[in-house]
Amino acid sequence: MTMKAFQDYYSDNFASCFGCGRLNEHGLHIKSYWDGEESVCRFQPEHYHTGGFPGNVYGGLIASLMDCHGAGTAYAATYLNKGSKTDSDPPSRYVTAALHVDYLAPTPMNETLELRGKVKEIRGRKVIVSMTLSVKEKVCARGEVVMVQISEDSLSK
Repeated sequence: MTMKAFQDYYSDNFASCFGCGRLNEHGLHIKSYWDGEESVCRFQPEHYHTGGFPGNVYGGLIASLMDCHGAGTAYAATYLNKGSKTDSDPPSRYVTAALHVDYLAPTPMNETLELRGKVKEIRGRKVIVSMTLSVKEKVCARGEVVMVQISEDSLSK
């Protein structure tokens, strides 16, 4: 049996996101999972994900990965915190209220990127997730996202 990623539980209303939407044919299609008390996402950049320095990943891609991995982590952590299954009703989804990224070292293109997230706080509709992005155990970026829970109803307003 294959474990489903957090993003696999998103309803179709939320599945078009560039970073994590399974229905976005041009998207990144990231997948996040629990690894103990941390969330983990692995991503292999393509040649066109480079930035101003050839051979290194574009910083905007790193921010996008942290944004969507943080949203997935917030989503899964909310269910875990309530003691319910990820696919139980009502469905919930998170949007970014704040994103902060510190770029610590160049991130090489030809390696698998590993993002790890830790939930720092869950309070009401707000979840704060701290993250690292590493290549071969070297931390290249560190970040934090503040995610706010929205309902599917809010999309049509």
